[in-house]
Amino acid sequence: MSASIPHIARARPAGPEQGPAPAAALYVEVIADLVCPFCFIGKRRLEQAMQAVQGPSDVSWYPYQLNPDMPETGMSLEDYLSLRFGSAANVQPVLDQLAADARTENVDLRFDRIEHVPNTLRAHQVMYLAETQRKDQSALAEEFMTAFFRRGENIGDREILVELGGRHGLPADDVNRVIDDDSSRQVVLSREAQVRSSGIAGVPGFLLNRRLLVIGAQDKDTLVNAFDRAMFGEGNDAIISPALH
Repeated sequence: MSASIPHIARARPAGPEQGPAPAAALYVEVIADLVCPFCFIGKRRLEQAMQAVQGPSDVSWYPYQLNPDMPETGMSLEDYLSLRFGSAANVQPVLDQLAADARTENVDLRFDRIEHVPNTLRAHQVMYLAETQRKDQSALAEEFMTAFFRRGENIGDREILVELGGRHGLPADDVNRVIDDDSSRQVVLSREAQVRSSGIAGVPGFLLNRRLLVIGAQDKDTLVNAFDRAMFGEGNDAIISPALH
């Protein structure tokens, strides 16, 4: 796994973020899907950990699709849960507990409002657009996750993506263009393929200073310790936790 970590980082386009991260700075590359509840929880814990260290930092996002074979139009939540778990009833106690746990992290998972599970490729393309236009990807990811998990919105729908992107300075014409643009689609799919080829089989993942990988929605203290190792520790790439969600 360690040899593949720099391979993921080099996949990013040239820009001011390229090159080794400064020793005393924290550079985080988040590997996540926007309909992954553990990714939403992991994002919140990452924010808590970064607030605790209060040093110079930068965060960017890598695409990952939990359901790469999802139909382009998505499917109903009931059909999705039946396909994955046999029936919605089988997994309901797990969802209830997950929602309760998420509330302790200030994450609102309203599974009762979700009727449709989208294909997230379009949303990842809009995340890529945010990167190219130097917008705050983390803020946009928060917007998408909140729309899906709190309000039950279909973040695979073009009109919804245009609306949500517009709240973060992305013009409607640009959002429509990037959704229809095959080259942006291929960039997203290529980046996801690079992540998968590295051996990562679940998310969230946090690549720290291009040398250390944290897998899973780890707690704040675990992340803070990982930050210290990434910024100041000796040694090479490592996995903090082999547990994958």
